[in-house]
Amino acid sequence: MIKQLHIICFTVPYPVDYGGVYDLFYKLSSLQKQGVQIHLHCFDYGRGKQANLEKYCASVHYYERFTGHTSITNKLPYIVSSRRNESLLARLLQDDHPILMEGIHCTYLLNDPRFIGRKCFVRLHNVEYQYYRELSRNASLSFRKLYYGIESWLLRRYEKKIANKAVFFSVTTADAIKYSTSLHCGDISTIPVFLPDWKLVSKEGPGNYCLYQGDLGVDTNEKAAIWLLQKVFSKIELPLVIAGKNPSVKLETLVKENPRAVLIGNPSQEQMQTLIADAQIHLLPSYTTTGIKLKLLNALFNGRHCVVTPETVEGTELESTCHIAASANNFAEIIELLYHQRFMENDILVRKELLQNRFDNCRNAELIVKKIWG
Repeated sequence: MIKQLHIICFTVPYPVDYGGVYDLFYKLSSLQKQGVQIHLHCFDYGRGKQANLEKYCASVHYYERFTGHTSITNKLPYIVSSRRNESLLARLLQDDHPILMEGIHCTYLLNDPRFIGRKCFVRLHNVEYQYYRELSRNASLSFRKLYYGIESWLLRRYEKKIANKAVFFSVTTADAIKYSTSLHCGDISTIPVFLPDWKLVSKEGPGNYCLYQGDLGVDTNEKAAIWLLQKVFSKIELPLVIAGKNPSVKLETLVKENPRAVLIGNPSQEQMQTLIADAQIHLLPSYTTTGIKLKLLNALFNGRHCVVTPETVEGTELESTCHIAASANNFAEIIELLYHQRFMENDILVRKELLQNRFDNCRNAELIVKKIWG
């Protein structure tokens, strides 16, 4: 039997230039290796058509995302309503292949009676209502705080409504438990995130600086960088590199005030991987507890010591690979302790035992295939 699968992506999953598309893209090649013929459907709102996707898919289709006030309703979350597209639904109704929806964003069809009885699956990248609630709490601008808060309220109501209309795959055990207990989802299992073909290549010996990296245009990431500058590195005299996309003028100004800090804006992927490999300590404070942080996994596979807040590793089962600090003072103390502590072979072995089986793309693709086709 030829296994054919529709996959709906909330964005175009290439190039792989930010954490949110890793799972989307690397899942394609992994499922293809399992003999799955993929019919990919992407919402394009700026990334454009990508010929590279055709290497892994039997067909690739692009759809407009309808942004703006016309997609604002009091019934549907904006991330869902802005992806209502009749052309997509009509194409899906031309056959009866199973449908995998990447994120709550792509689940509008679960409300359409034409899809009752269809084999439908949803990949959760976060518990979205919880994620947006935490975005609201940490937003610096009042209009963003309001938008995130309303979206969180709409998402909780919506996620509860659809929780038994499909089979769900979470990326962490914590997210699966949240869906089962809070939203009463009847069929959810955990399948770890799909990653590049990373081998554990963390270098032994000392690195040269402390590193914080991420999309600096995101409120929570900028807040974390500013917190490190003002609350942690004001207490210690060690070199700090902050690297990532779209740093603000505010962040640039604050970095200039610290003579030991350097800001690298919009580094290439190659430059970022070099920064990760050469750092002595990776700094990973976080304000959100849902999903999994790709920059944490990148640091664990490719870097040395990782210092995190409890929120960064909650529900990930990766606690043993990190140094956990709950306050600015804890962060400063642990950083000073680790900065001159060599990263040893034993540290690498602990990571290898935990990471390489869990984040095995082949095994995890097999789990999806078994769940869909039995």
